[in-house]
Amino acid sequence: MIIVLDFGGQYAHLIARRIKDLGTQAAILPYHASVDEIRKHEPLGIVLSGAPAAITEKDAIRPDMKIMDFDMPILGICYGEQLMAQHYGGSLATRGAQREYGKEEMQVKGKNGIFKGLKDQETVWMSHGDAVEKLPKGFTVTGSTRKCAVAAFENSEKKRYGLQFHPEVVHTKNGSKILENFVFRICGAAKDYSLKGLDEQLSIPIQKEVGKEGVLIAVSGGVDSLVTAALLHRAVPENLYCVLIDTGLMRKGEIEETSRYFQKQGFQHFEVVNAEKRFLERLQGILDPEKKREAIGHTFIEVFEEKARELGKKANIRFLAQGTIYPDRIESAQASGAAEKIKSHHNLTLPEKMHLKVIEPLKDLYKDEVRHLGEILGLPKERVWRQPFPGPGLAIRILGEVTPDRLSIVRETDYVYREEIRKAGLDKGVWQYFTALIPVKVVGVMADKRTYEYMIALRAVTSKDGMTADFARIPMDVLERISSRIVNDVKGVNRVLYDVSQKPPSTIEYE
Repeated sequence: MIIVLDFGGQYAHLIARRIKDLGTQAAILPYHASVDEIRKHEPLGIVLSGAPAAITEKDAIRPDMKIMDFDMPILGICYGEQLMAQHYGGSLATRGAQREYGKEEMQVKGKNGIFKGLKDQETVWMSHGDAVEKLPKGFTVTGSTRKCAVAAFENSEKKRYGLQFHPEVVHTKNGSKILENFVFRICGAAKDYSLKGLDEQLSIPIQKEVGKEGVLIAVSGGVDSLVTAALLHRAVPENLYCVLIDTGLMRKGEIEETSRYFQKQGFQHFEVVNAEKRFLERLQGILDPEKKREAIGHTFIEVFEEKARELGKKANIRFLAQGTIYPDRIESAQASGAAEKIKSHHNLTLPEKMHLKVIEPLKDLYKDEVRHLGEILGLPKERVWRQPFPGPGLAIRILGEVTPDRLSIVRETDYVYREEIRKAGLDKGVWQYFTALIPVKVVGVMADKRTYEYMIALRAVTSKDGMTADFARIPMDVLERISSRIVNDVKGVNRVLYDVSQKPPSTIEYE
């Protein structure tokens, strides 16, 4: 068992996820967990995660520092590394002096410990403002980048290891190897974790809890709600009520395609609610991204409540199932009291007056785990491995106000983009790809006439879990075809851009 202490950063659960990927049990505890609570888990090692705050701030959060007296390996990552260095007498550079975000090349200076088996130069993923400036006595530098002299350090005698970069993200090329060295070589952990049998582990408790009462779920066609519905369909098929709300913010053909799928799979209770007009009315005049999400979330709940009351007249519905997964919770500041809010998520809002008990069977899983669970449940690969689609739909791919005309533009450009990506055979290697409308009109020329129309941004990223992402290297000839089709086929667009930013510092979506 490896314990991960969560300091409120985005990556605490991703660290645990990577450790589980290696085949070892991992448990997450809040940073303020007591020494006794940590000892109860009988850990073989501890990982100190990153944090959104700076350790140099007056109110910087700290664990019970008695953990440093433990006779077991401790790995500090980013904030955790700085915390460890400071505890043992080191010092930090002022915030922002050595800031790094994104990929960096690290020179490996020590390859007998946590870097065993790595090359002299490794690609790592940085996301920090503070950095260790002076090492504590007895510690040695094991890695450096162009801007960060102490990108990694260790004290092999004390079994203390620090990494300024994030080994848990997929864009640290050999991050898994680094964690593997820590978990197995340094901590001596055993391989005792597997996804095998996860469907039974999740469905049996649902059967026991729900019994013969009804479960209501809002489905969207996305992977999370689909896998949740499939799990519930296995556990309580006759008592499951699926509702698909047509917000008017879905991709082209999405409502029809999703309806056909659920009907074909034999879901006994499946209904579509057309609420497009209401959603568009509520979005009128809203420019702020957060207010836009709130309007969609509140309207969604309102429509859903109405349908729930209607269904409640003919069914004994006592439960509400949601396809919430872990990134939804951490990006909505649910992971710990120290977490930084990145965005709200409408799936997380439940009015108390509904009086339904919430079931979230996927709440501790990441997207890749959800996909594997879908495969275990026997779902078609084309449904399980489809790209993520945000709950607020196309509304957050229109910067600024959502109007029928802008919706039509982003829906049609998205359709062209997805079609060309599939034709080029690139859809399997790209995590997510979509178009976004930039609400700025620019000058163009068509048929010898001056035009004044919108710009469209193409976004395509590679990722494993959505926590970090790199832009996809789409061949130039494919981009050329996409741009040509969009400008020629979609009225209202005269310029197409390709986004080459990474996450972090950018996010995958635009709002």
